[in-house]
Amino acid sequence: MKKLEYVGPKPLISHRGIDFDKNQDDKFNVLPVLIELIKALDHDYFEDKQYTFEAHPKELSYTELMQNLQHYCPHLEDLMQVETSHVENHMQDEVVRIGESQTLNTEEKEIFKNNLKIMHDYLLQFALNQAVYNCALKKLAELVTKDHIDYINVPLFQKYAYVLHNLQAILKEQQHPIDTQLDFIEKDEKVIAQLKVINLI
Repeated sequence: MKKLEYVGPKPLISHRGIDFDKNQDDKFNVLPVLIELIKALDHDYFEDKQYTFEAHPKELSYTELMQNLQHYCPHLEDLMQVETSHVENHMQDEVVRIGESQTLNTEEKEIFKNNLKIMHDYLLQFALNQAVYNCALKKLAELVTKDHIDYINVPLFQKYAYVLHNLQAILKEQQHPIDTQLDFIEKDEKVIAQLKVINLI
């Protein structure tokens, strides 16, 4: 199984060169926070009880990260193999598309193809990290749905808010969509992010 590791922001590749979208960072960067939230919600619940989990994101060793991911995404290796094939096929299609382009000259086509070749491993790693992140995010959504979670409070740190924002989209796209509201509220003289479930059935 290919190793997961941080590569950097989303690459933007063209015949003009290679750039990076710094607004779309590598999902590997938020995997520890996502795993922490899953572990916080993954237990038995009793009606009319509130559960508090003190967030303290820590550096997970690679072994710890993979153990958690394999626990929450049991088909992790298959997922990564499928994503690898998807990326490889997409890049081959892209090379064909570049070759058939009517707007690029011969030199520009070669530059574009070479840039893709240079960024092959980067693109693959970026896609694998995103696929694994999405798998874990679906597990978090599954817990919210299954356990009828009313709300989740997290520290107002960028990575936590980012995960909750992504969680909103996953819950909305489910077969039985769930509406949520993400607010920033003051509690005990601290500002927190709160994801509130509006229409959980």
